[in-house]
Amino acid sequence: MSLRSSLSSVFVLHLTLWLGMALASSPPVNLPTLQAGQLASNTSLPNNTAPNSFGIVPVSLADDGTYYVVLQAGEISFRAAIDTGSSDFWLVSTACETKTCSAVPRYPLTYASPTFVSVNNNATNFTLSYADGTGATGFVAREAVEVSNVTVPNQAFGVVTNSNVTLDDEVSGILGLGFPRLSEIYVATANATPFIASLSEQGILDYPIFGLSLTRNSTGTLSLGAVDVSVVQNISEIVWNEVVPFSPLGTQFNTSGYFYWAIHMTNFAVNGSELTPIPTYPGPTDNSSIALLDVGTPGLYGPYQDVTRLYALFPDSRLVDDSGQWAIPCDSSATMSFSFGQGNDFVLQPSDYIIGPTEGNPDLCLSWPKASPPSADGVDWQLGTPFLRTVYSVWSYGIDYKQPPMVGLYPRSNQSTLVESPSAVSSFFSAASATVATTLPNYIMSTPTFTTPPYAFNTSVPANFGEIVDSELATSTYKPVIGTPGVEATALPKVSDAYTLVVTDAMGDVVTSTYHISQPSVVLGLPPGWSGAQTLRMPYLGLGLSMLAAASAGTWIF
Repeated sequence: MSLRSSLSSVFVLHLTLWLGMALASSPPVNLPTLQAGQLASNTSLPNNTAPNSFGIVPVSLADDGTYYVVLQAGEISFRAAIDTGSSDFWLVSTACETKTCSAVPRYPLTYASPTFVSVNNNATNFTLSYADGTGATGFVAREAVEVSNVTVPNQAFGVVTNSNVTLDDEVSGILGLGFPRLSEIYVATANATPFIASLSEQGILDYPIFGLSLTRNSTGTLSLGAVDVSVVQNISEIVWNEVVPFSPLGTQFNTSGYFYWAIHMTNFAVNGSELTPIPTYPGPTDNSSIALLDVGTPGLYGPYQDVTRLYALFPDSRLVDDSGQWAIPCDSSATMSFSFGQGNDFVLQPSDYIIGPTEGNPDLCLSWPKASPPSADGVDWQLGTPFLRTVYSVWSYGIDYKQPPMVGLYPRSNQSTLVESPSAVSSFFSAASATVATTLPNYIMSTPTFTTPPYAFNTSVPANFGEIVDSELATSTYKPVIGTPGVEATALPKVSDAYTLVVTDAMGDVVTSTYHISQPSVVLGLPPGWSGAQTLRMPYLGLGLSMLAAASAGTWIF
């Protein structure tokens, strides 16, 4: 649609988009100034794919610490928590009447969505279980799923009929961003690849990546098929790490492949004092410690053999409960860092890893990481949002026959940044009202011991680090631009969450303002035309930017 033709005569609106052109200087992605809704016909993209194949959408922080996006399933808007530690996409439906389901918008089974496709007459069931002990059950169906302006038709998803998963802030489900082998729906249903796999295998994205910018509010972004250059000032500074492959689980597959967004951790440190991780399963993991990067986990977790040594570098720290929780003095001014693969250090400030002061012992603060028992999958560390907020992360899905999956990490602060002072940390937690309602034990707890379970994967089929597989990754029609000799990652498609609005009034005065995309003002869970539903959609502005506009008496609301 043309925004300019819809305006009243009071204003003349010139709407252009800033898509990071000052930073996107690489010839393969030359993004010209665009008018609303236009895609430049001469825009050169890495694979010369169809237009509207990358986009960007706001990411918000829910009260329970999870991050969510707004997406459309069959033209119905929902909030879905994003999770790189799982692969399935599901929404609670009106058939689910549990307390957790009834409190949020639900997918209406009484609505005859024109894009809904039944699978096996709704008789293909699935069961999902999560690490916190919650789960969801239901049946598999297909629906058109849209995130930003990127759509997967006939996407397999879970229609939940029973769930005890805690959902806050009107979040109706989970959008898993992991690999197919981790998907229960993929295992149960033919041709039912997860969302990111569908985008990559079908060649829908301009390049098979997604990017995450996480903040403590609603200013984060999820970009699909491109890098958000409003955050990444220099793409060449992204540190790339190959994802660890795994042997098959039981007899489900006869080849090795990719399960988790997991990479090798080489060191962790406190105030620069480095320690080498001790892997739980040194044989199957090539004597390397494996770290899962998980946006669905609002914490940091590591094995006891590493976490006890880490806290030994904090004076007066102590274990305070059976769940592996440690406490440290609240006036700690130490940095904590992790390094991977190539050895680059990624630094956390005290406000990144300190959870908050305890109510009964206000001079002691609970801290990340917590220690966890051995996990049979060999993943020793789980780095959730306290770490991922300190970086911009790029998740490259890999290409069949050509390239393994990779995770790119771009630090959001310079390593030379001064460490936060105790007073600054205290002010931060006071403003955030982050006091933890607990009293610590008045005795020293001993470190528990555990029996290491048998390794879960079938090591008779070896998994070799850096291996390139011939299926389950992105279509081989993509040309690698990451880690390829003679081709730099700066050729990746670029997008920005910023846009420029230039308004000229009747007096000839020009006002120029820069804005950032925000969550759309839409009614959740209601189909078009139903009572309370809004028929206005967000018109897309060029390459991946969108804006909700409503006109009333010559006034536009953005």
